[in-house]
Amino acid sequence: MVYQVRKLKDMHDVLYDQEWAKKQDPDLVLYEMHRETKIKNNMRYDITMIPAKMLGKEFVKTKGHSHPEEEEYRVLEGEAIFLLGPKAIRAKAGDKIIIPASCPHVTINSSKTKTLKLANWIKKDSQGDYKEFEKKQGACYYYTVDGWIKNLNYGKTKMPRW
Repeated sequence: MVYQVRKLKDMHDVLYDQEWAKKQDPDLVLYEMHRETKIKNNMRYDITMIPAKMLGKEFVKTKGHSHPEEEEYRVLEGEAIFLLGPKAIRAKAGDKIIIPASCPHVTINSSKTKTLKLANWIKKDSQGDYKEFEKKQGACYYYTVDGWIKNLNYGKTKMPRW
């Protein structure tokens, strides 16, 4: 098993509330990943734990990435919002979400009190591609206490639909 954490300094490029981020400890842990908890048929099973946190005005989220292959997520605890471009999917414990190959996606913990625990299956050697999100300072929308806020670094995009 490989244990990794995503710290504020790793996420700074994709956050909405940049002023808030500048005032925080860059080593603040935002979420943790347990990679390769199982290996089966050249697939790896990962667990991600995203505590309830606010990143200034924005709800805590993953950095956002895409893969050249399909990825399967299952919500183990809590509730998630999966943002896939202009599509938003709410998922609760027990729900399974399939992310299509090459589809950029972000996972958001929209709870102020409950940890989100996710599992995913993906090819063992798969690496996430974070470049689009880093270049454009996150996904096309940010999920905040005020609802969806458009990321102005994207061209014309529709409001996320559920």
